[in-house]
Amino acid sequence: MSLTAAARVPSDSPFNLIVDRAVNIKTDDINATRKALVVNLSADEIEKEHETLLDEFSKQARIPGFRPGKAPKAVVSKRFADQIEEELKKKVVSNAYREALKETEVQVFNLIELKGDTIARGQENELTFVVDVQPEFNLPEYKGIPVDKPDTAVDDKEIDSTIETIRNQRAEFNVVEREARAGDYVKLSYTGKIGEESIADLVPDRPIFGTQSSTWEEVGSAEGGIPGFAEQLAGLKAGDKKDIAVKFPDDFAEKDLAGKDAVYAVEMFEVREKTMPEMDEEFLKGLNVESVDELREQIRKELAQRKESEGRSRQRQQVSDTLLSRIEFEVPETAIDGETQSVLRQIVERNVRQGVPEDELEKHKDKLYEEARKAGTQRVKLRMILLKIAEKENVKMENEDVQRYLMQEAMQSGTKPEKLVKEMRKDENRVRFMQQNILFDKTLDFLLEQATISESKS
Repeated sequence: MSLTAAARVPSDSPFNLIVDRAVNIKTDDINATRKALVVNLSADEIEKEHETLLDEFSKQARIPGFRPGKAPKAVVSKRFADQIEEELKKKVVSNAYREALKETEVQVFNLIELKGDTIARGQENELTFVVDVQPEFNLPEYKGIPVDKPDTAVDDKEIDSTIETIRNQRAEFNVVEREARAGDYVKLSYTGKIGEESIADLVPDRPIFGTQSSTWEEVGSAEGGIPGFAEQLAGLKAGDKKDIAVKFPDDFAEKDLAGKDAVYAVEMFEVREKTMPEMDEEFLKGLNVESVDELREQIRKELAQRKESEGRSRQRQQVSDTLLSRIEFEVPETAIDGETQSVLRQIVERNVRQGVPEDELEKHKDKLYEEARKAGTQRVKLRMILLKIAEKENVKMENEDVQRYLMQEAMQSGTKPEKLVKEMRKDENRVRFMQQNILFDKTLDFLLEQATISESKS
């Protein structure tokens, strides 16, 4: 197929009419990141392709009454008309698209749409490929980006707090026959009302606010679901019943309860006292250390490593934010759309884990989508900047990078590395995602090596 790009001549050239007739490929700009590649195919070009296909079919055709490959073309053409037509369409479209990319040198991000894909013989055919293209932009200054120096110092208070957390995790809860005190855990039931109306009827999808037949509360804790409820459990013992009055704040997340006065009928079943473990030999042995000093040193190192990791994450974010602030360019709509959906899923999943009802999310779907689109656009821009820096600085993915990535993925997912590799070999998109993430990470590491470190202000 001989497709040629349009020759460039002045608009007032006397040869303009001749050139217009010879045009096979032209490019129309739809917007900054979307183009239409228009390919005109002559009847002769289509016919040549059809004849080539007919020859191929004739050589392979098996038709009763004729020796293999000896059936007349007219018979082959009639018998395999549908197959030849379908194959003709595929080849013409494929060749036209490939030639259009070659001649126009357009850097395609994604093929959006094909118009005019019905190939008719005996006449000129026009194919229009609508494509999103890679944006053209000049890199901003990316070396010497200012980033804060991580503060990895660990003081004794942090170590003491960590030890208390460990002790709390290993605490025992023993049943006691006395009134509940702050810090105790109590087993109870409750039913809430606002006036004469049951809270369970007001918020049927949030039973924690309405009725619980058996649940646990920490006495005196301000972190319970019902504001001011757990503080009023002190003084009750097993078998006691009491009405507890609470007031929901005006800005309470559950709108049907916000600003309302409620009364909960409570029945106490059990009181358990929290007993913290002593810092004795048995306790230390359970932590695989021989002394309190060794435990404190181990905690110090772990906290320092955590702070260093968190600090590096902040540095990477500072680099990313600076890059985005130094350049502005349009990005392909299809890239934004795909990333927006990914971000939106993450936002919804996070809210669901935090207990936000689905109907509440539905009410704010436009706002959530706007938030996701903004974040998705920034992600796409950053990746395109990083890919261009990686190309310029010759940042490449090595075998050890892949091995490290696979080991981390295997540890996080609890999957054996061998099984993970087999799974990924079956999923090209997953492999591509891995390759891009490795390249992004290496490029950010390169930028951090080139950054200007300053003392953290925090």
